[in-house]
Amino acid sequence: MSSKITRRDNIIPLVTRQSIANRYHTVTKAINREFWNYKSETAHSFYVGSYGRNTAIDTSDIDILIEIPEDEYNRYSDTKRNGQSRLLQVVKDAIESTYSRSDIRADGQVVKITFSDGMKFEVLPAFPQTIWNAGVTYKYPDTNMGGNWRTTDPKAEQKAMKEKNNSSNGLLCATCKHIRTIRDDSYSSYHLSGILIDSFVYVAMGTWHFTDGDGNSSSQSKSYEQALLDYYDQVSLNGLIPPSLSAPGSRMQIDTSKGWDVLGKILNKMV
Repeated sequence: MSSKITRRDNIIPLVTRQSIANRYHTVTKAINREFWNYKSETAHSFYVGSYGRNTAIDTSDIDILIEIPEDEYNRYSDTKRNGQSRLLQVVKDAIESTYSRSDIRADGQVVKITFSDGMKFEVLPAFPQTIWNAGVTYKYPDTNMGGNWRTTDPKAEQKAMKEKNNSSNGLLCATCKHIRTIRDDSYSSYHLSGILIDSFVYVAMGTWHFTDGDGNSSSQSKSYEQALLDYYDQVSLNGLIPPSLSAPGSRMQIDTSKGWDVLGKILNKMV
């Protein structure tokens, strides 16, 4: 059975988005108090992940990046035994001072917060790294394998996604949300990351766009859904070999070894 893509604006209700914002402000304030010595609810933080790219469909994974002062980096980097883990612990303790009754735990690269209503936050502490003529990237902790530092550029990804969503008249984000909905409804036991979905759609959709307010995509000799499947088959030998894929804007490599087969199942379900 085919599954046509339509507009999916405000899929997360306003009251839920307000709750997300309130908790975001509270978490930001707690960490700013710990690392910056003042109580701003908005400075040094922003949404990342699916919610930050405007492709989220629920509250199971709200990602926040919190900037840590650059001069703190050496303090944790010079720690001989997993300073990355120590940084996550300090962030965890700061959040617990406000949300003492929530389930809060450090996990790999983030501090996870599970609220009593089921909403989940993942807080990523990161050090801004200013690169001449290239803006700001972020260095974040990874406690696995004894601890190391990784790099991310979420602002570049968000900028690229926003620009292409605007040029496609909303089709980019609508497609990403549509694929997530099918994933969660029919393939919830499989792993298919949001960044893989968004990165694939970003390049696969080409110049397709919504042409009217009802959500119909631009008319060509074949359907938009078929065009997505054709691109998938073309770049991966009908799904047999996961291709190289990079994130929009940042050009950082995406791991396609997990979830590529599930993406193919979803695309076939859509045509």
